[in-house]
Amino acid sequence: MKKENLKRWGEESQTVNEGFFDIIKEMGLGGNIVIIILFVLSVAAIYIIIERYNTIRKNSIDDKNFLKEIKDAITNNDLDKAKNLCEENNTPIARMMFKGLERINQPIKEIEKAIENQGQFEIYKMENKISNLATISGAAPMIGFLGTVIGMIIAFQKMARETQPSPADLAGGIYTAMITTAAGLIVGIIAYIAYNFLVGKVEKAIFKLEAKTSIFIDLLYKKNNATKE
Repeated sequence: MKKENLKRWGEESQTVNEGFFDIIKEMGLGGNIVIIILFVLSVAAIYIIIERYNTIRKNSIDDKNFLKEIKDAITNNDLDKAKNLCEENNTPIARMMFKGLERINQPIKEIEKAIENQGQFEIYKMENKISNLATISGAAPMIGFLGTVIGMIIAFQKMARETQPSPADLAGGIYTAMITTAAGLIVGIIAYIAYNFLVGKVEKAIFKLEAKTSIFIDLLYKKNNATKE
């Protein structure tokens, strides 16, 4: 009895496998090309999501002691120590402060400009590649719908060739239409959600940069006023 069950299970498993490959085969060249393109887009989206998330998280690390140490160094007029702290920290806010410290003897407007330019560069590095997710989120569903059109064309071609087409004759076209549409929507939805999530993370990081930069500029402004007096 057990041998018969195992034999029947093996036959059913083989039928499922053959059915899957039959589906891929019946999708035709057009359907397979669409699936390959969607697969490539999904891999690209996953790579961008992981890489950007790690980059933004690394650049958003909040070291509370760093700002306090910078403040103490500037207050004590130890600019070399402040620069060394910035180089050791190596975060976006540290690189922005370093640019300001390099121009410590220049007018405050020049310092602000240097910090702003560095800040724009740091923001660009965080936002880099995220726009590609928006492109994927829009392109993937449209490519999936292209597969739907291809599937319908395949189905109608078989209907035109056969005088009495059976459901099996139309299966390839229908499979192509449904699978490519579903795949395109899945890739697009994931990319869209990830895009908005990462944009939110970047905006939060930018807000922190602006807040800390404002504190830093106030310190330099007070130092300049104290020096003049």
